[in-house]
Amino acid sequence: MTEIFTPETIITLAAILALIVFSGFFSGSETALTAASRSRIHARAKDGSKGAVVVAKLLESRERLIGALLLGNNLVNILASALMTGLMLSLFGDVGVVYATVVMTLLVLIFAEVLPKTYAITRPDEAAITVARPVSLVVLLFAPIVSAIQVLVNGVLRLFGVKSDVGSWTMADEIRGAVNLHTHEGRVDKSERDQILGVLNIGDLSVEEVMIHRKNLVMIDANLEPEKIVKQVLDSGHSRLPLWRGEKDNVTGILHAKDLLGALADTGGKMNGLNIDKLLRAPWFVPETTSVLTQLRMFQQRRAHFALVVDEYGALMGVVTLEDIIEEIVGDIQDEFDEEVEGVKLAKDGSVIVAGDVPVRDLNRARDWGLPDADAVTIAGLIIHETQTIPDVGQEFSFHGHRFEIIAKQKNQITSVKVRKVGEPG
Repeated sequence: MTEIFTPETIITLAAILALIVFSGFFSGSETALTAASRSRIHARAKDGSKGAVVVAKLLESRERLIGALLLGNNLVNILASALMTGLMLSLFGDVGVVYATVVMTLLVLIFAEVLPKTYAITRPDEAAITVARPVSLVVLLFAPIVSAIQVLVNGVLRLFGVKSDVGSWTMADEIRGAVNLHTHEGRVDKSERDQILGVLNIGDLSVEEVMIHRKNLVMIDANLEPEKIVKQVLDSGHSRLPLWRGEKDNVTGILHAKDLLGALADTGGKMNGLNIDKLLRAPWFVPETTSVLTQLRMFQQRRAHFALVVDEYGALMGVVTLEDIIEEIVGDIQDEFDEEVEGVKLAKDGSVIVAGDVPVRDLNRARDWGLPDADAVTIAGLIIHETQTIPDVGQEFSFHGHRFEIIAKQKNQITSVKVRKVGEPG
């Protein structure tokens, strides 16, 4: 025993144990700093946590941070392995290499990898703040070496045609992925997910994608008698209605139900005394290509709720309202005049009967589906885009994991479709 535990052996073992501790520090720090929530760290930094401020600075340059930690971890692991191998060779001869391999594998695996990383992953924010200051010193110390290594790595990657930039992945994509993951795990409700994704996606939409199409508009002929105009306003259930003369593209003004009621009160309820033209508000026309976010800001600036959408030739395409835009974020806003789910009905066989003009996004929200909406606004448009034809009644098509059966058509317009997931009984 006295020959084995010599002062040199004890010093070597102590050095190996110290290096294992450093290895655990580097491994745990890497896990903690990569798993720490940047949003929570930012919130703590704003609340005055100095450790969180240091963590936030470290996370600003992840490549340099990870490079320094990996360099430090590999240095101490290799050095510890070399010391253990030398010690075992001096004690047991050539078979000592096997002993050193087994012992170091167990020590590094348990105490330098699994143990520190398990601790760090269970409380990443606290662990990241704890190790932030010593890690910042390590990053500063290894900065020149890490920079040189990064240049070498990027050069090697370029030889194989691989770019080392982050590509097109954005913070919005990261949030979408996190929200979908938490929804799948049951920690976020579907309604909450739809609202968060609605906020993220609203900047990618144009008013053409959220407007009410002209064929679904209630429009009134301005040449009608006041009694008929009042009746149509009451029957419509809408507070604002476009009035036209000659042809429907010639919108002369917008009639607000509140203005109409005020005028009726002034005339004592006598409709013959109404001058409809004096009640009309000037129509506001916006191009179909206007982004929804821009339109929302214009609604706020003008304190308006209603705009007419026209194409590049000035032809009326539809109407966009403030409510339409808000519904893209919070979901459908139902009132006493709305159907529960307009244009979407569940059939007894489990399929869904969908009106052709139902927006793809609305169907996705209603059924929690993932049909693409980049190339077509409505379900009818999606079918025509995918089939490159105008299908006949009775035809069926399968794409994007769903089966579509045309069940009604008016001239060249698809008016009703039966949709079900592929594999479900029809």
